[in-house]
Amino acid sequence: MNVALLDEIRVDFPDFRFVNGKRFSFRPRKTIVLGDSETDKWELQLLHELSHAVLGHFSFTSDVQRLKMESDAWEKAKILAKKYGVEIDEDFIQSELDTYRDWLHKKSRCPKCGLTRFQTPDSQYHCPRCENLI
Repeated sequence: MNVALLDEIRVDFPDFRFVNGKRFSFRPRKTIVLGDSETDKWELQLLHELSHAVLGHFSFTSDVQRLKMESDAWEKAKILAKKYGVEIDEDFIQSELDTYRDWLHKKSRCPKCGLTRFQTPDSQYHCPRCENLI
């Protein structure tokens, strides 16, 4: 854990609360959970979760929107990383985004026919083939 970085961020973002937990996360509206201090990319993960808070990522209405929020938070984290002198590891960032991409791909595949389903505003997935929409 980079205590100096955390102290600097606390000064720059006094409205947010930082608490220890098992894994990094953002709890809307004001709490950033700090994950395992032994993790290799602790600083980047901190900046990523802080970015969710700064960007106002309080909720999402679709899985695609969730993926976009993750991507936007990483882009903001890159900007913050430059400001705080944190090394940007693009491979790590893409690996983290891949977990969401893979999750979305798996979730959107129809379990019956394998076709890619679409999500409606009520968060339900529909298969055009199995529901006779094509």
